Amino acid sequence: MSRELWLALGRIPGLGPVRQRALLQHFGSVAACFGRATAELAELGLGRAQVAQLQKDPGDLLNADDRRWLAIGDNAICSLEDSDYPALLRILPDAPAYLHLRGRRELLGRAALAIVGTRHPTPSGRANTVAFAESLGRAGLVIVSGLALGIDGAAHEGALETGTVAVLATGPDIVYPREHLELAHRILDAGLLVSEQAPGTGPRSGLFPRRNRLISGLSLGVLVVEAALQSGSLITARLALDQGREVFAIPGSIHSPLARGPHALIRAGAKLVETSNDILEELGPLFHARRELQRDTAAPKAPEDPQERMVWNALHEDTLSLEEISERSGLTLSALSAILLSMEIHGFIAPCPGGRFCRLSGFR
Repeated sequence: MSRELWLALGRIPGLGPVRQRALLQHFGSVAACFGRATAELAELGLGRAQVAQLQKDPGDLLNADDRRWLAIGDNAICSLEDSDYPALLRILPDAPAYLHLRGRRELLGRAALAIVGTRHPTPSGRANTVAFAESLGRAGLVIVSGLALGIDGAAHEGALETGTVAVLATGPDIVYPREHLELAHRILDAGLLVSEQAPGTGPRSGLFPRRNRLISGLSLGVLVVEAALQSGSLITARLALDQGREVFAIPGSIHSPLARGPHALIRAGAKLVETSNDILEELGPLFHARRELQRDTAAPKAPEDPQERMVWNALHEDTLSLEEISERSGLTLSALSAILLSMEIHGFIAPCPGGRFCRLSGFR
């Protein structure tokens, strides 16, 4: 029944990720959001139409596209109520309340790197992308991209054997571009398709930047291979910086328009990359911490970093939302993004249902 409830919530006009999250934090679960009194919903700033929708039977909000998607038993929902909702995404203020999934759900729990670039790569750009994706995949990173033509497709192809996540700008039942329909089917066998858009949603220009924030949000960092100065890949890179992620760029010829995007990023502080080791060295402290923690039975008593200690003390024995941690610790929401990421990776805290965080058991 929970899949139906999430899809019904997603069908309410004007109820985007931020408002959905506010509803969940207020009522505690998606099931509790429906059937509330008018005054109770109005207090949260919802309009009359939204209140009326939330007072309907959730099944009445679903359309034919929803029902077709639900009829496929392997299709799944990963929501803020689930413990395996990606920790990197959970800490973002505009994180989706839920994601539609098709394929290997377990890939959401692995360390990931995004690879993006132009839809019209040079032969060397495409070859470099495949080589980097293969090498980084063998090192243990899941490769995330947007299923677009060009660099995106090459990144997915290079990581098919090791694990890749394709983030769609369309609904979970629509593959765009159609040229990548076969690739999408291959990803389903070895990887994961992810979308926050409702079933039946076709490609629209405004949805691609929203997809890009998920590509960077799921990843420890973003690698830009080839891109013009006016490029969606640079939007993804800027989003990554805003989210506290690492940005990497492969340089190119000074005579190539497709090198101007990476060169601009490098001038702005992105790390110049020549081999996959350049990325692994930069991500090493984050990427390898989880593996070391799994092997180390002597868990640390508490974090040593002063800001992490503030979060640690704020949590105490409670389970808190991002806003509650901010209020107790005095740290801003933007600062908490990087702090919670580091603490989750190093095993001090864990995401909990309802978009909340807690100390991991055994750490006192």
